Amino acid sequence: MGLNITNRQGFLLVAAACAGAMGFALFAQYQLGQEPCPLCILQRIGVMAVGALALLAALHNPGRAGARVWGGLVTLASLAGAGVSLRQLWLQSLPADQVPQCGPGLEFLMESFPLWDVLSKVLKGSGECAEIHGRFLGMTMPFWVAVFFAGVIAWTLWLVARRRR
Repeated sequence: MGLNITNRQGFLLVAAACAGAMGFALFAQYQLGQEPCPLCILQRIGVMAVGALALLAALHNPGRAGARVWGGLVTLASLAGAGVSLRQLWLQSLPADQVPQCGPGLEFLMESFPLWDVLSKVLKGSGECAEIHGRFLGMTMPFWVAVFFAGVIAWTLWLVARRRR
């Protein structure tokens, strides 16, 4: 007896999970006062991209081949988001004297530089991205975002690899 779920339902669950993750991110920002750093914002963009792709996949209601294509896109977006999360975790693990200096804000960078330069500067990280503003079960927010992306990847791979009867 296996889990009887359609591709549409599976992708819709991913989209709903992304909406929930974004809801929590906004709650943490506006109710708990945890202002997002540039890497946090990139992780949010990753969650929104995964959610949008999953929602499009659900609306498309793909068959086996289509589910693999959509699953590949969702997995790639999740890998990119997880990479940003892992980068921030690495920055947070550095000794204080090795943390990069804080740079200008993301809004200033977006107004002043081409997108590729902004991404390059943001991914290098800064002091504000290394700050830890709270923990849950002993782990920081980027850790939980990486776990979220890993869960999405595992679910998506299961969804497209299973044999439907």
